[in-house]
Amino acid sequence: MTDPNDLTSPIDDGTTAEDLGRTLFIGVGGVGMNGLTRLYATRGLEVTGSETKEWPSLPELERLGVVLHREHAKSNLDGIDTVVRSTAHNDQHVEVVEARERGIPVLHRSEALAAAMTGRRSIVVTGTHGKTTTTAIITQMLEHAGAAPSYVNGGEIIGAHTGAHGDGEFFVAEADESDRSFLRYRPEIGVITNIDVDHLNTYGDMDSLTEAFERFCRNTDKDGLLVLCADNPGTRGLAAMLRAEGRAVATYGFSDGADIQLGDVESGKDGVDYTVLHQNQVLGRFHLPMPGRHIALNSGAAIAVGLQIGLEPEAVAEGIAAFGGVKRRFEKRGEQRAEDGVYAVFDEYAYHPTAMTEAIKTLKEVAAPGELVVVFMPYRVYRTVEMREDIAAALSLADKVVVMEIFGPGEEVPEGEGGQALLDAVALPDEAKVFAPEWSGVPAAVRALANGGDVVVTMGAPPISLMPEELLR
Repeated sequence: MTDPNDLTSPIDDGTTAEDLGRTLFIGVGGVGMNGLTRLYATRGLEVTGSETKEWPSLPELERLGVVLHREHAKSNLDGIDTVVRSTAHNDQHVEVVEARERGIPVLHRSEALAAAMTGRRSIVVTGTHGKTTTTAIITQMLEHAGAAPSYVNGGEIIGAHTGAHGDGEFFVAEADESDRSFLRYRPEIGVITNIDVDHLNTYGDMDSLTEAFERFCRNTDKDGLLVLCADNPGTRGLAAMLRAEGRAVATYGFSDGADIQLGDVESGKDGVDYTVLHQNQVLGRFHLPMPGRHIALNSGAAIAVGLQIGLEPEAVAEGIAAFGGVKRRFEKRGEQRAEDGVYAVFDEYAYHPTAMTEAIKTLKEVAAPGELVVVFMPYRVYRTVEMREDIAAALSLADKVVVMEIFGPGEEVPEGEGGQALLDAVALPDEAKVFAPEWSGVPAAVRALANGGDVVVTMGAPPISLMPEELLR
């Protein structure tokens, strides 16, 4: 294995997941680590995990046989052959320090994922936003076609049948660009959903970010395929450049000239319907049981992948129609009674302004003729400060808003730059927006704003996914 602190060198040394032995995953409640731990467990490997927070996903890991330690301690290393950590756990973490003192290899999450992909035909999905849903659609399309893929995704796929480990030849993975670790992989098929301003704390500027995505493309197998969105300026530019170099590229989107072109979109509460053209030839009318023009766009990448690996158009359409959704992506959590009826409670992961805009537009369609109440937990101080106006503009599309304090592990919120400053920038009447810095204050704020027939959505940083339980009590 390579240096786990180097997140930019592709890994192709042939190491397999089985080679790692009994493995401790640090922070298994986190989105990325949870999915990877689940994969190793369903593959029948010896897995332990450490986590101090009570995440909803932990009981499922225990059901799969993962031994969970509810504290980070030196004793967690007893009997362990390999330790896996994410970027969130640095060299000073107690388990990392202890592992190195004992001579136990410490791998970055990306290395453990690369090991799991060894020997499989890998399909790796990345992009600023939309990658979790895109990965999920591709996975369920392959499952529906009987391909039994393995997968690691940033969200729990609703209705997936293989757990995370399948016996088929394909491996579908979501790759994280936030820490450059998406540069570790050498996929057969590389998918980029879009390139938007984000993670500038890592990259510094947009040119550096775009350059990293270009490197991801060049790490993809030269005999494979690059699937890039035709609607996004960043990916569209990459597609033109790489095609000029002779690389195989398939584009998708609503734009004229896209290899997979979507049109005649009709979105409603029961899902989204659209016509698909492949190189100007009509494939047919497709249906996704999840509303939103942006969800249809994500499926365009799946269509390109399906055709590339030899699925018939009918099988692709049937697989997309069978999509069950992803937790925290337009997930309905229940209904709560108000004085004049009931309102629905949804949960949505969107925190980048582009994704927030599309999600809020779709949720307003679902809420009509009622109103949409957004409960937003900003994710990361640097992002909230740098993108305040754009995030506020997205929130201003809602009817009513509750803004919480910024969730930024390891970051300090500068005075005057927190959640209140974001709320002040939201262009809604004062009576339609509330700042609720404390968790305990949110349910009362929602009760004061929501009426029968409305939709309430919790949106943003990972901890907000626990709020629907409070709202539904």
